[in-house]
Amino acid sequence: MAGVKVLIVEDEDAIAEPLAQGLEREGFEVSRVMSGEAALERPEPDLVLLDLRLPGLGGEEVCRRLRARSAGPIIIVTAKGDEIDRVVGLELGADDYIVKPFGFRELLARVRAVLRRSSGLAIQQPLRVGPLEIDPRGRRASLAARELELTPKEFDLLALLAAEPGVVVPRERILRQVWNTDWFGPTKTVDVHVASLRRKLGEPGWIETVRGVGLRLRARP
Repeated sequence: MAGVKVLIVEDEDAIAEPLAQGLEREGFEVSRVMSGEAALERPEPDLVLLDLRLPGLGGEEVCRRLRARSAGPIIIVTAKGDEIDRVVGLELGADDYIVKPFGFRELLARVRAVLRRSSGLAIQQPLRVGPLEIDPRGRRASLAARELELTPKEFDLLALLAAEPGVVVPRERILRQVWNTDWFGPTKTVDVHVASLRRKLGEPGWIETVRGVGLRLRARP
């Protein structure tokens, strides 16, 4: 991870300073800002650690604006730990969400996992499923020649399903390949992203849920 540029958006010195020092010891190039406005003025880093409770422009809006202009990884780091806050953060395009207080080793593991995932899935060839076209290299997807505005996780999930249309992809494999986790307990993360994808595809029938097994992409809804 040497040379990876991390931007910390956090107004509390007691949190930001030891976090920056720890990441620098691990070889990251760290910069820090104390407001959302300042974060949006910075050159694009390799990864953003974003607090939600910021003075001035709120973290949710900062996340939305960052995602609108870049596919770079964003990890929300906040004291807001309710499920609805997590869901909103993921729907805004965050790649992960960690709640304060947290251990540095846990955050470091999340940072490394998100950076590995951001390099993209192994799928590199263009994919076509009926009117749906996916370009893994360019990380672009279109439906009937209309480009879809997808978050990084939505794109990765759609590309994974489109690589084997009609085949049920187990939830465990989805979590492992898209979210890089081996925890297979109950999770709302996949469901939130599937619901968002269905809305953007305009037809729920594109993605079928096979209860107790996983998901599959139909050739046509």
